[in-house]
Amino acid sequence: MNVIRSLLAACLVGTPAIVATPRAQQPQNNPRVGYVYPAGGQQGTTFQVKVGGRFLDGVAGVVVSGRGVQAEVVSHDKPLNGQQITELREKLQELQKQGKGAELQKQLLDARMKIGDSLRRNANPGLAEIVTLEVTIAPDANPGDRQMRLQTPLGLTNPLVFQVGQVPEFREKDVKTGKADAELEITLPAIVNGRMIPGDIDRMQFPLRQPQQYMPGDVDRYRFHALEGRQIVIAASARDLMPYLADAVPGWFQATLALYDATGRELAYDDDYRFEPDPVLHYQIPADGDYVVEIKDALYRGREDFVYRISIGELPFVTSIFPLGGRIGERTKVAVTGWNLPTSTVTMDTKGGQPGGYSLFERSGKVGSNRVPFAVDSLPEAFERESNDSRKDAQRVALPVIVNGRIQEPGDVDVFSFTGRSGDQIVAEVLARRLDSPLDSVLELTDAAGRRLAFNDDHDDKAAGLVTHQADSLLAAALPATGTYFVRIADVQHQGGQQYAYRLRISAPRPDFELRVAPSQINASGSASVPLTVYAIRKDGFAGDIALSLKEVRKSESPEVRESDLRTSYMLSGGLVPAGQDRVRVTLTVPPVATSLAEATGPPAPTAVTVEGRANIDGRTVVHDAVPAEQMMQAFAYQHLVPADELRISVTGRGATRIAATIVSAQPVRIPAGGTVRVRVALPPAWLTFEDVKFELSEPPDGITLRDVSIDASPSASRLPPASGPPGAQFVLQADAARIMPGLRGNLIVTVSGERTGRGAQQAATARRRVPMGTLPAIAFEIVR
Repeated sequence: MNVIRSLLAACLVGTPAIVATPRAQQPQNNPRVGYVYPAGGQQGTTFQVKVGGRFLDGVAGVVVSGRGVQAEVVSHDKPLNGQQITELREKLQELQKQGKGAELQKQLLDARMKIGDSLRRNANPGLAEIVTLEVTIAPDANPGDRQMRLQTPLGLTNPLVFQVGQVPEFREKDVKTGKADAELEITLPAIVNGRMIPGDIDRMQFPLRQPQQYMPGDVDRYRFHALEGRQIVIAASARDLMPYLADAVPGWFQATLALYDATGRELAYDDDYRFEPDPVLHYQIPADGDYVVEIKDALYRGREDFVYRISIGELPFVTSIFPLGGRIGERTKVAVTGWNLPTSTVTMDTKGGQPGGYSLFERSGKVGSNRVPFAVDSLPEAFERESNDSRKDAQRVALPVIVNGRIQEPGDVDVFSFTGRSGDQIVAEVLARRLDSPLDSVLELTDAAGRRLAFNDDHDDKAAGLVTHQADSLLAAALPATGTYFVRIADVQHQGGQQYAYRLRISAPRPDFELRVAPSQINASGSASVPLTVYAIRKDGFAGDIALSLKEVRKSESPEVRESDLRTSYMLSGGLVPAGQDRVRVTLTVPPVATSLAEATGPPAPTAVTVEGRANIDGRTVVHDAVPAEQMMQAFAYQHLVPADELRISVTGRGATRIAATIVSAQPVRIPAGGTVRVRVALPPAWLTFEDVKFELSEPPDGITLRDVSIDASPSASRLPPASGPPGAQFVLQADAARIMPGLRGNLIVTVSGERTGRGAQQAATARRRVPMGTLPAIAFEIVR
């Protein structure tokens, strides 16, 4: 009984499955994965990995972004469920009564192991199922991050980071010896893969231990030989692999690194790298000999999804660059500092490119360094000149401009002056933390007399989904008079140094926007409509409409799927982010799956879709693609939009209909404030096989309600196409004048559910259960007088 209570308590505490989208957007049994181990491999190798997750029955495929990585499913393992555990316990009791023979003892041990393993895994249901994959990485596969998803009959899983490396790799599990202090001997350079899980769990020596959400984690150690004078870099990847864990504080596995000599004396230690939680060590070897790297969780936690990769060796590593960016179409000479670098300068050539984010890295031989961001813009560029620490010594600049500078030392302040005219709108923005600079900036705008006109410390940039401390500044102001003005930048913590670089833009507003669309995978039965959330990140005061559309649908290259077998009529409904709003829910209606094809070959391969946003800004058309993202949570509270490589659609055959639900009434539906409007829809005939069909609004604006639903199976009675047309339904939308104002626009998402009972005389009335039937296409609305 105590075991069962602990199991229930652990389940109630939470599961490691990241809450990626609102519940209304994803089915509760949507397939999800919580870790992949190892989370990468070397070019030109084939190896097995394990993926932990939930709702993975029937997993048959793997989707990896980019080229050069192939994966096949080897096996799928699930723990015993409650009934199976009970049956096995009963069998265990019977075996215990039979005696003490060797074969009997083996059966007893096996039974205990199965029970203990299942109890442990069921305590973390989001990681309970394990899929084994065989992964092959081509010798010419580009190194760096990829994203891996599994494909199941229920659709695609969320993406996980999977890295392609360039040096030999080692795995912790290859050397588990049963000794808590076991050390793996490696040769450099190397990448070691491991997990912070309790050592006794890894060796399966706790068959009946009560399950817990977290258990004391093990400590992993790796021994290597190094020569005097070598500059050894030890860089851990943990948060990089698993950006956020919904049920963990501070929201990721907090790795620590320590380096010891052969006598056990600690030589170096790190629990983070500047403002990043993943630690990095750099150490010059003092004498030939053996050294040991140790990794553990800072809070001594352990769990299966605390996965890490450690790069160890005389590897190139970039610590800072200057400048942090350059002008589009030009060659920018960049000073590079770090460890084991072959040169101190590189040239970034952006000719033929577009403004935006690039990455810079160095190579030492064939091995590439870590990648650091490099910003490219179209504005004129300038460099800060010292001394410019006060208004008296301010560096004069002509607008618009991007100033590349540094806070050279602790307490340093940089001041820039410009001439403005009365009524001019001015924006000053810092790019530093978003470009991996440790600067925690603060900005101030003053007039010639020193009066403060605007001030900002931190500005929240929703586009920076992996930045947990928003430390860059942005301010905007209207100039009160013609004259000289001053922009002052400093580090709010009074820190400084060569690494404290920044890019300071001072210009008139440049209205623009970015888009994020979540989630990054859509799993839907044929002809279904699935909600998506589009986030508009508005810049420099842009507040206009943004029209949304599907830019392209890239069909699968799988030979089993032919153009004639699979319709490509995807439809986006509610495709508008209304002026002044930064979020809208839309629906994507997928085509019907070809039933005969699905039965013969399984569901079609996933399709990649691009959502495009288009807006009119100052008389010109501005177009941007929406970046797919996963909505993730840090420390139970903070929401982040973490970019994904692709927006993928998986169309399944389960519950598919040949006819999609449609909105018959003209859109946008105009709802009078304080009044009502009737909406008519066409339904798939299969929906009429349910009883007590209900229509409900999902996350509606406060003040809008839905009532008076009626369904008519006779299409002609509801003015729908006669005879062969689908059945009709109608309902009333009402707007409360006290809670909602005229002029509001947006989309309404309506979910439909029904009750179904088992067939047969012995089915009791209590067997009735309500099941989701689907979602209507988004209904565009406007509140009118």
